[in-house]
Amino acid sequence: MERLTLDEFHQAKKLPLIVVLDDVRSMHNVGSVFRTSDAFRLEAVYLCGITSTPPSAEIHKTALGAEDSVTWRYFTSAMEALKVLKSEGYIVYSIEQAHGSTKLQTFQPSSNEKYAVVLGNEVKGVHQEVVDASDGCLEIPQFGTKHSMNVSVTAGIIIWHFAKPLLITCG
Repeated sequence: MERLTLDEFHQAKKLPLIVVLDDVRSMHNVGSVFRTSDAFRLEAVYLCGITSTPPSAEIHKTALGAEDSVTWRYFTSAMEALKVLKSEGYIVYSIEQAHGSTKLQTFQPSSNEKYAVVLGNEVKGVHQEVVDASDGCLEIPQFGTKHSMNVSVTAGIIIWHFAKPLLITCG
């Protein structure tokens, strides 16, 4: 199955994408984001505010060990994480339905840039100050009666969109 060992994963080149979780309540969502981040070999996951951190049996339940492979950091707030990311040259997008947001299908990530995406609380979304401090908002188009999706589902769609150009060029 061509799976990497934990050591090989840590040594391997990463997709230049960091997922920032802004006050995500559900540890199952956190674990799922870790697992998807492992699958696409993301650079890191930043856990902010009330978002739980490993070690945790509840995170492990859905992460299945990805909390050990994926690099993670904790910040007291997503704003603190954004300041660090911007100082390190990341382009930061909040994943949010907002006036002037870019529809995901029209966004093409550049292979020459480093990105971070902020996903918000299951009820309240991304904090407004974080949205305002971001370089923009990406929005997943939705066609049903609901206008939101589960955080871990959203993460999977967003991560896939960033990884897809690399998968095409790698065969």
